[in-house]
Amino acid sequence: MSHIAVLGAGHTGPIVARMAVEGGHRVSIATSGDPDRIALIAQVLAPGAEARWAGDAVREADVVVLALPMHAFLELDPAPFAGKLVVDIMNYWPPNDGVLALFENTDRGSSAVVGERLAGATVVKTLNHIGYHDMDVRRRPAGAAGRLALGVAGDDPAAVDTVADLIDAFGFDPVRFGSLAAGRGFEPGQPVFGALLTRSEFLDELGSPAISG
Repeated sequence: MSHIAVLGAGHTGPIVARMAVEGGHRVSIATSGDPDRIALIAQVLAPGAEARWAGDAVREADVVVLALPMHAFLELDPAPFAGKLVVDIMNYWPPNDGVLALFENTDRGSSAVVGERLAGATVVKTLNHIGYHDMDVRRRPAGAAGRLALGVAGDDPAAVDTVADLIDAFGFDPVRFGSLAAGRGFEPGQPVFGALLTRSEFLDELGSPAISG
């Protein structure tokens, strides 16, 4: 059992929080404001998750999930994330976020930028290339026909394994990649983004070698 903090209470954050609760983890969910504002969201959409102040949630967490709009991410203080395992499920969407110079004209992918800004954290990219509705209803046990694949990319092998285990427990086939930069292949505009793919289909579309597992 881990303590997982989910930052973000929009469409995706509560689903991730609920999956983590169902996996037996202690779960906090937070936004930039007063936790009382999201208490009902937590109660209805992620029963068992506790609405917290963001600073408290991050400080006590073993794993922090970033489920924020990118413009909101840029407002975070990086210091509290030092030493944390951070799961980046965010996407850069200029129509929603506006044009953010930090994420423009880079061939490294948005998670590489996130990793640089959270230099004291260990960042892993996943859960960003599937829609929140499918994330909610398309979970399947291991070995089930049609189980969907999710890419898991990071520079730290142990962190990738930890997050891959979470993805597997959530009900998806984790496809591990040994660099955070590989997460660029999961981002908007790439073939796997928004596609519902099995592991073999995912690898065929992405065209990049995964590490074992």
